[in-house]
Amino acid sequence: MKNKKSKKHIPGAWKNESPKMLKFRKAVFHAVDVGYTEDIQGRAYDILNLSVILINLVVTVMMTFKEMMDAYGGILQTIEAVTVFFFAVDYLLRLFTSSFLFPAKKPVAALGHYVISFNGIIDLLSFIPYYLPIFFPSGAVAFRMFRVMRIFRLFRINAYYDSLNVITEVLKSKAKQLISSVFILLLLMLAASLCMYSVENPAQPEVFDNALSGIWWASATLMTVGYGDIYPITATGKILGTIITFLGVGVAAIPTGIISAGFVEQYSRLQQVGNNNSGIAMQFIRVALDPGDKWIGKSIRELYLPDEVIITAVTRNGEVIVPRGDLELEEGDILVFGAEPFRDGINIALKEIEITADHNWKDKMIRDLDIARQTFIVSVKRNGNTMIPNGSLRFAKGDRIILYSKE
Repeated sequence: MKNKKSKKHIPGAWKNESPKMLKFRKAVFHAVDVGYTEDIQGRAYDILNLSVILINLVVTVMMTFKEMMDAYGGILQTIEAVTVFFFAVDYLLRLFTSSFLFPAKKPVAALGHYVISFNGIIDLLSFIPYYLPIFFPSGAVAFRMFRVMRIFRLFRINAYYDSLNVITEVLKSKAKQLISSVFILLLLMLAASLCMYSVENPAQPEVFDNALSGIWWASATLMTVGYGDIYPITATGKILGTIITFLGVGVAAIPTGIISAGFVEQYSRLQQVGNNNSGIAMQFIRVALDPGDKWIGKSIRELYLPDEVIITAVTRNGEVIVPRGDLELEEGDILVFGAEPFRDGINIALKEIEITADHNWKDKMIRDLDIARQTFIVSVKRNGNTMIPNGSLRFAKGDRIILYSKE
């Protein structure tokens, strides 16, 4: 019996999906994926998405003014309907391409992961409350409250600005400390409420009528907002309130100190990474993909490069692209490879030289070159063809030469 070969799973592909549909979904993903600026469609969609969000928020604010609704109510409602419809289409497109957003997961799992993710929930709540009153008219007022969720779509701008990402990283790294400080604050609020109830209940039972009635006073005092609608009137209560106020200043400063320390640590870490010169220097080489190259049409993850070799950049149509695993290589791409230098008791360096019109090697044969004895010409690439060098090979304009230097 012949063993049936299992079909290789392609990341992002659904079962039995045709290559044309897979390519189409991938193109849609690159268009709607926030921060994917490697083609004009992605940049244009990001600008459109951000513009629609801002227009919707402006219209939402304007609709709260009675005079604006009286004068432009019809136009504002139309703009809101159009922008909300765009949010709905955007959500469907992200469902359609969710398998590329989480390529390590199976398509169904990737779809579910997006639906329950923070961005997925925000995307859903940005349009679904607008249509729910059609089916549930009695809940129109409650559904209208969810319009505020649309503002959270602006968090997608984090993909473009590292300074905004720093805030997210600080909150994640200091989450345990922040939770602990909030827990201490809640305990102190409860203790202050109990103490104030014991002292103030005989004097003003209608204000401090139970152990939890002082929670609002405790929160206002500890947070130093001082609203003043509930306050102690007895001498003991005032003294206790003064002590609690001083405690509130210190307790409220704890989360602020934690976040401030987190910012300092994060920026110090980024600066240290940027200024760290103790790492191992890498060697780089540039390779252009000529017509017919076997790598054309393949993604970077499909090249199966050795662990010691990485593609650090791809130059396409004059633009430098930071390569991702799913980046498909195209004809004319220039790949920049990086690797650690060989360190087995000897230093080896590769260097690439391009022969220009005014280069002093132009029209010279290899045997006539005056180069160091520890330097060798490994290969010469001319018009897309790689030639093994020999002494009689004469260099021409446009040749790319790989030199091997041993020290």
